[in-house]
Amino acid sequence: MTIFIGFILVLLGVVWFLSTGLFMGRQKLQLIPRRNPEHIAILIPARDESRVIAGLLESLEAQTHPIRMSDVFVIVESEKDPTVKICREHGASVIIRTRPERQRKGYALDEAIKQIFAKSNKRQTSAQSPLYDAYFIFDADNRLAPNYFEKIFDSYRAGYQLATGYRHSKNANANVIAAVSSLTFSMINTIGNKKRTRRGGNIIFSGTGFYIDGNVVEEWGGWPFHSLTEDYELSLYATLHGFTTFYNESAVFYDEQPTKFSQTVAQRTRWIKGYFSSRRKYIPLMRRALKSRYSNRYRSAAASRQANASANHQTNSINLQPANDNRGSLRREAIGVKPVILILVGVVIMLLGGLIELCVRGEFLAAFLAVLATLALVYSVLMFITIELIKREKFSLTPEIRRRAVLFNPIYLITYVWCALKALFIKNVKWSRIDHKG
Repeated sequence: MTIFIGFILVLLGVVWFLSTGLFMGRQKLQLIPRRNPEHIAILIPARDESRVIAGLLESLEAQTHPIRMSDVFVIVESEKDPTVKICREHGASVIIRTRPERQRKGYALDEAIKQIFAKSNKRQTSAQSPLYDAYFIFDADNRLAPNYFEKIFDSYRAGYQLATGYRHSKNANANVIAAVSSLTFSMINTIGNKKRTRRGGNIIFSGTGFYIDGNVVEEWGGWPFHSLTEDYELSLYATLHGFTTFYNESAVFYDEQPTKFSQTVAQRTRWIKGYFSSRRKYIPLMRRALKSRYSNRYRSAAASRQANASANHQTNSINLQPANDNRGSLRREAIGVKPVILILVGVVIMLLGGLIELCVRGEFLAAFLAVLATLALVYSVLMFITIELIKREKFSLTPEIRRRAVLFNPIYLITYVWCALKALFIKNVKWSRIDHKG
């Protein structure tokens, strides 16, 4: 009976997982075309990043679309940071944090934006255009393909309020840890965001390499996301408020991955802790929105807002109120990883049920072989997923690293269970620094 219950749970989980796309449906976005942004701000949190910051600044200077370096704002914690001298040599602006004890990227971005507004003495009103048409977020270790801005501006001109580029790996061939860590973002982007974009759905932002419409940022008056995973919190916020988002594969940027397994454990534990804390905050709001937002009265108001925005599209501004029906995205985010958890619970129940039955009959060898067979099956499935991910990715792995990644990635994925348990039982998961090599 226990095995049967486990099998039913696995079956339900698989069906639920495969049907999440159906829950989303195909959303038809009503985008308002506009011109290229005239003024953009580039925000770079960079505490003690003197070893890598020059590479990012040089890649900004090498863009096919000229970048005004004075609008590149590098955020540091002290005037004594060697990063400051490098930034000024490249003509970039430096923002010194006033509250460096709050050590999360969200707090650094919040201070930077508020300082920019204070120095400009300008905040958006209904009669003003924004100080900057778009705000871009990068990490100090990022590098940009020469045509990154030329390509990402396609998304801006199309009318998307937020868009991210393709996250390439700088050091995927450094060792197998860096390779499999890179594949994590393949699961988010190549499998997840690509599918969501095709359906007109809201995407998940991971890390950096994205822009936010200037009207949105100035409406916030800062950066309101301060959780352990401010990128995922931003993703949920954008979905809740019906912002239009896009995954632009043509806009390529490069990111450095950790090369030590202990670093990935700390990083993934923080991600999982931030994932669940953000969901506790936003999912109840999404469920409420699903019940009330899209009443006939709301749809009529949304249609009116869209008509007004279309009439004024020459102003290069975006209406902050959602004009698109994104119920599918709201439903998809409300589901989250529940199907995967259901599958895992079902597998565990099946395995335990079978083991108990065999042990009661005294067939201990058969029980041991059953455990090995289950682990081999899980490993084989994850290996197949790894092979498919590597085939779809743009970064080239050496034959040796590719072989090691195929063999090790299933184990790496299974250790997410350990990271999840740590996230559950460790109350204060803190942000930990990963030293970049350049």
